[in-house]
Amino acid sequence: MKKHINKLIIIAILLLAFALRFYKLNSYPALNADEAAIGYNAYSLIQTGKDEHGNSWPIQFQSFNDYKPGLYVYLVMPFIKVLGLNEWAVRIPGAFLGVVTVYVVYLLIKELFPKEKFAYIASLLLAISPWHIHFSRGGWEVNVATFLISLGIYLFIKAFKFPKNYFFSIISFCLSLYTYHAARIIVPLLGFGLLIIYWREIGKNIKTFILSLILGIIILIPLGIDITKSDSMSRFSGVGLLADAGPISKVNEQRGEHSNLDNLLTKLFHNKVVNYSLAFIENYSEHFHGEYLFLSGEDIQRNKVPETGQLFLIELVFLIAGLIFILRSDDKNWRIIIYWFLISPLAAALTFQSPHALRSQNMVIPITIIIGYGVLGVVNLLMNMIKKKKLKFIPVLVVSLLLVWQFGMYLHMYWVHMAKEYPYSSQYGVKELVEYVSENQDRFKNIVVTDRYDQPYILFLFYLKYPPKDFQYKHSLTPRDQYGFSTVREFDKYVFISINDWDKIRAEYRDSLVVGTDEEIFDETNIVKVINFPNGQPVFKVVAN
Repeated sequence: MKKHINKLIIIAILLLAFALRFYKLNSYPALNADEAAIGYNAYSLIQTGKDEHGNSWPIQFQSFNDYKPGLYVYLVMPFIKVLGLNEWAVRIPGAFLGVVTVYVVYLLIKELFPKEKFAYIASLLLAISPWHIHFSRGGWEVNVATFLISLGIYLFIKAFKFPKNYFFSIISFCLSLYTYHAARIIVPLLGFGLLIIYWREIGKNIKTFILSLILGIIILIPLGIDITKSDSMSRFSGVGLLADAGPISKVNEQRGEHSNLDNLLTKLFHNKVVNYSLAFIENYSEHFHGEYLFLSGEDIQRNKVPETGQLFLIELVFLIAGLIFILRSDDKNWRIIIYWFLISPLAAALTFQSPHALRSQNMVIPITIIIGYGVLGVVNLLMNMIKKKKLKFIPVLVVSLLLVWQFGMYLHMYWVHMAKEYPYSSQYGVKELVEYVSENQDRFKNIVVTDRYDQPYILFLFYLKYPPKDFQYKHSLTPRDQYGFSTVREFDKYVFISINDWDKIRAEYRDSLVVGTDEEIFDETNIVKVINFPNGQPVFKVVAN
């Protein structure tokens, strides 16, 4: 009977996780350019065996010259084959693996700490986590990487009893490196930690472990070759910490405050190594700040919900409690969770945008496990303080009500306020624009679209279902901008440029539809269509020139 109840509880948690990740998945939030690139490149592979730029079956996709790790594109392919090129097909793999991650966390806790209640609490907290839900509801490669990392750790621990799981663990870790850039830093560090913490357990089946490592090396050979041959490292040079000129400017400023610029102490204290090291430490520490984690989240609107942190505010109490309970525990399995917690933001800290919820998303797993342990410990402590048996349910009720209230507040902010308060957080209005333009394009010589918003060409390709064979060799990428990105300025009759100089646009593009933002299009022009943001403000104005 108890086993049946246990199964029903975890099934209920997984159903909740499923509902939160799949409800209106095709329409909210709006599809962004990165998702469209994943979908269109998968579509292009199905149609031609090449990506949008004519590269055959790539490991990393050139895309906007950001060289996206390719595993998620290949995961999307069968869904596009069956469902067609649409939002569902792009987002289902990420949402589904988000649900599976909840189950993996349940299994991981049962393997590390055989406490059923603890496993239920932590998996439930992950199921309703704002951080995890946000990146499960989209074609975010990072969510798949987090799943693979979590699965890899679970299988590694499982291998102590069943050594063959070393092979599956290594495969999972290796696949994560094919999925997301940040995993290429986090996974080797995690592997080192597992090696140090569990060297005795590994030694009992050292031959199997070594064979699994050899398999991992073989799996990673194609990736290693591709990285050395492609221009993929340029992506890191665009967003990496060294791309930020601030520390160098600070060096010059500090040295300028000394009378002798060539003084040994001046050079010793004020140099690039010192200032970039301080910038890295600051970036790293910001991922543990209370305001970021529990109040407002990060600065990039696409990665956040209004008035919501990465976690619920009430979880701060349980995080502190969990850390205290862990310090008092002699279970060495906590070492890998704490180690994971501490290294999880390192990849994000190596970029100049910090804190960064996307690049540090794997942090949601260890921090949720610690919080879950805190919830279990606090509830048990309070229940033990209550002498009357009939009143022992009160701590559970109070904690549940607090979590339900904050969860309800999060859902309200996500579904009612996010798109209205952060209208630029995703590319709202583009789908409606493409539908209108495709219905009227035959009447015009050109379709001129503002480049004000992120990579418009790929969204047009996606929603038009433009034949990849007609695009692959009839376009060109622009030179990289300061962040390492390129774009496509035109294909077919579509042109994507700045339209700030309205007189020039009107003269050069006669008999054309011109699409601009509210700021770019004057009311006196021949506006034939207005498309609004969810908050009612105009996002696009369409002019028949």
